[in-house]
Amino acid sequence: MSELYFMVTITDRNMSRTYLSLYAQHGVSVTYRTVGHGTAANEILDYFGLERAEKTVIFSIVTGQTWRTIKKALQSQLKIDIPGTGIAFLVPLSSIGGKKPLQYLTEHQHFEIGEESVLKDTKYELLVVIANQGYSNLIMDAAREADAGGGTVIHAQGTGAQRAEVFLGVSLVNEKEIVFIVVKRENKNRVMRAIMDKAGLESKARSILFSLPVTSTAGMRLLEEEPEENASEQAN
Repeated sequence: MSELYFMVTITDRNMSRTYLSLYAQHGVSVTYRTVGHGTAANEILDYFGLERAEKTVIFSIVTGQTWRTIKKALQSQLKIDIPGTGIAFLVPLSSIGGKKPLQYLTEHQHFEIGEESVLKDTKYELLVVIANQGYSNLIMDAAREADAGGGTVIHAQGTGAQRAEVFLGVSLVNEKEIVFIVVKRENKNRVMRAIMDKAGLESKARSILFSLPVTSTAGMRLLEEEPEENASEQAN
């Protein structure tokens, strides 16, 4: 597919409703948010006019055209270019697990399905799995059966759950778990299929998943060594 992105927004927690309202005005009705805090040193905070306040991190899927209109609105309406207001950035999407989740995540945005996008020379992909709370173990069990490694889980609150039934035929709860799993690119489809089969929309997890290209890594030595270890075990 083309021109589809994972948009990440980080702002002060008291500004989250303002950002969500702006995004809804521009067709982004499905978002996931969690809380965090800044880690910059005091001198950096002072330099950029930032405060050590609690942050909201907002995740959403946008098309290229939607981003262009949202970016203009962020600059003109929320003055995001003023230090301390917030930041927003994009990561290119490479695939989404199923047509119905795609329709749900891009509701109200004009998007035509094209070829799956692939960045050259990327060895890994980041799988992002959004599921009902309490099913991260089911997701990881399915992923490991397809030879995936470990994952990281964060808790988030979703919007747009009321409209999910129209697209997905299921009722979703607002409380979510988001699971991040890094896999080798050649294993991506196999791991995604395993998760969809065991923890997809037909399961209680009601998982939606998509993948992002990873352009550079550090600390992935264990994944690099897995093929050699497996070959050694089979030889024995």
